Amino acid sequence: MNRGKPRGSADRKPSGRGRSAAAFAPTEDDAPRPLYTAGGMGAASAAAIGLTTLVTLILIGWVAAPHATFGEDIADVFRVAVQAWLIGQHAGFEIPGGHVGMLPIGLLILPGILLYRSGRWLARSCELPRLRHVFQAALALAGPYAAISGTLALVGQTEVIQPSMVQALLSGFLLAFVAGGLGVLRQLLKDKAIPRRRLLEIMPARWRSLLVGTFSATSTLLLAGTLLFFGALAFNIGEAVAVTERLAPGIVGGALLLLIQLMYLPNAIIFAGSYAIGPGFALGAETTVAPTGVVLGPVPHLPMLAALPESGPAPVLSLVALAAPLVAGGVGGALTLRSAPTVVSEAAPLWGFVCGLTTGIVWAGLAVLAGGPLGAQRLAEVGPSPWHVGLVTALEVGVAAAITAWVANWLYFRTPRSARQAGAAKRRRWMPRLRRRTKAERTAIPAVAGLRPGRGERGGQAPAPTEPVEGRGPVNEPEPEPVTEPGSGNDGAAVASRPAKQRRRRWTPRLRRRTKAERTAVATDEDAELYGITYEAGPESAEADTPRPLDDDAAPAP
Repeated sequence: MNRGKPRGSADRKPSGRGRSAAAFAPTEDDAPRPLYTAGGMGAASAAAIGLTTLVTLILIGWVAAPHATFGEDIADVFRVAVQAWLIGQHAGFEIPGGHVGMLPIGLLILPGILLYRSGRWLARSCELPRLRHVFQAALALAGPYAAISGTLALVGQTEVIQPSMVQALLSGFLLAFVAGGLGVLRQLLKDKAIPRRRLLEIMPARWRSLLVGTFSATSTLLLAGTLLFFGALAFNIGEAVAVTERLAPGIVGGALLLLIQLMYLPNAIIFAGSYAIGPGFALGAETTVAPTGVVLGPVPHLPMLAALPESGPAPVLSLVALAAPLVAGGVGGALTLRSAPTVVSEAAPLWGFVCGLTTGIVWAGLAVLAGGPLGAQRLAEVGPSPWHVGLVTALEVGVAAAITAWVANWLYFRTPRSARQAGAAKRRRWMPRLRRRTKAERTAIPAVAGLRPGRGERGGQAPAPTEPVEGRGPVNEPEPEPVTEPGSGNDGAAVASRPAKQRRRRWTPRLRRRTKAERTAVATDEDAELYGITYEAGPESAEADTPRPLDDDAAPAP
């Protein structure tokens, strides 16, 4: 009989405790990935999802429509999808008539969302111990994405449409850096449980103030542009309806027309903001739409273009928008110096003007993003001039911000310091005392609630409270009425008069340490022992009017 090792026992898998330990052992998938490897994977994933979506939609259109629309070969369908993907990245392209660079800003939403999700995945996959590694992670995602954009620009070139490789590289890098960096930052804040409002506290005070001022001034100009555009469109709503009726797009065509106008809505808001700043914008060669006058030629048939004024003098009502840069400068300058006041009064207008310069740079970038040529000679110039708009914005917003910053800084230091110190001293004096007492204690001794605990023991001077306390008369009376306890053997006993200061010294600490029920019980005690003092009652006692201390070493009452 073979008593050795059972047959096949070497092939058996570990069971029980050994199997559970092996099952929960760390694997290579749990380890953090290298940063640049994960960045390449995230960039490829974002580009692949966007490109696959466009290929699917265009393939459906190629099957449903005549093949001449997208090309006879399936490879042409792929090239059209690549070109649409590059347009979504805001990369221009060349056509036989010229260059097309004015693309809808709304198309950046889809690739921005995909890159944002890739950034969050990158933060979860890699080990990023500190917030300063967000910049490095954004670079790790933006570099491969720009390379993919440049490669697809080469793949998507045809005899008719030739995407710009330089614009593809630049726009892809900036979009991935901004959107992916925001995704990485959001995931790190979530993992480390850091509130988003703490981000400004990390920055230096002066840079934080400039960021707040520039953001507020730019937001004010964008808000003015939004109000101006929708106000002009509402004023000319009849013309917009007439253009839509002449087009007769139908249900599907109407939905596409509405979608196109929504994609171009950010461009229109930036155009209107440039009008409010002063230089205005152009809608073709030798045209201008500005407060100084309007010169227009033939425009495309879009309902949203009904907001354009007629050729001639600018509408008087629209001139109210010229106050937008001054308001933006006032808001930006006030917030810049409110965040970080300066003791040197001469430096306050300087920082306000710097806020105007940064706002001009931001608005010039928005003008570049919103405008551009549309290929044909008549539409070779569309949108605001970046350097005109940037320069005028820097001057108008900068001067207004400088004046407002100087006034805000002067008012800050002009405020009497005594008033600020009085308010701070009042909070230091009263609030800690109220926090150390419960609501029941403040209700029971409202007159003593303003005294510092133990102040009488240190010999501090304090006004005598005038409110009555349970079991005693008003403590500021020199001669209290006798306290009579029926049934306790002390009927008719009189409480000896004591100075108010010494009485507070004796019973105030005890009163704070006892509850209301304990104070009621003490008041009805048979021995009439109140707050550490025993009172003897009796008509025949020679010391009826004088309290006797409970202990021998206690100091006699004066």
